[in-house]
Amino acid sequence: MSEDSNGTPPSGTSSPRMNRRTFVAASAAVGGTVAALSVVQGCSEDGETPASESTTVTLSINGESRDVDVDNRTSLLDMLRERVGLTGTKKGCDQGACGACTVLVDGQRVLGCLTLAVMTDGAEVTTIEGLERNGRLHPLQQAFIDDDGFQCGFCTSGQIMSGIGCIREGRATSSEQIREAMSGNICRCGAYTNIVTAIERTASQRGV
Repeated sequence: MSEDSNGTPPSGTSSPRMNRRTFVAASAAVGGTVAALSVVQGCSEDGETPASESTTVTLSINGESRDVDVDNRTSLLDMLRERVGLTGTKKGCDQGACGACTVLVDGQRVLGCLTLAVMTDGAEVTTIEGLERNGRLHPLQQAFIDDDGFQCGFCTSGQIMSGIGCIREGRATSSEQIREAMSGNICRCGAYTNIVTAIERTASQRGV
């Protein structure tokens, strides 16, 4: 079947084919209708809003009870730094590879960047800010100073928290064991020898 120069089929035909101009116009109309239906369907008839994606987490942070509203996707690291204001816990790689974000949850060392905040509901979290007691540094904090266990200091909070975890786990009885247990904590300055010395000396003390 042929068409004239305007794309109009010859007279007498009962089923004209859609030309390009008609197709484009029809497509636009259908697209607009689908979009409008999507908006309408996205709104419930009774005006209810979508289910909340946030949770109130109740936990103890450095001995203080806290209720923190967080997005369900928020990491423990981001909650501590951005919602609670405890910036001593550092964000390094944010992929669980450097250990800078190590904190203690119920006495166990965890990586803050790989732990969802909602997972700590009801838990006791200890950060570097919570180690000092009555104006006195934790023995491992003092050992890092005495043994020069840091240079730039960026990884230090994670190193100390992980070191305390190692001591409590009984994995600090020798320098070799400490190196293995602390292998997840990276120090770009290369202060590893002094860090091991500080942890080993602190582990020999009681009540750490």
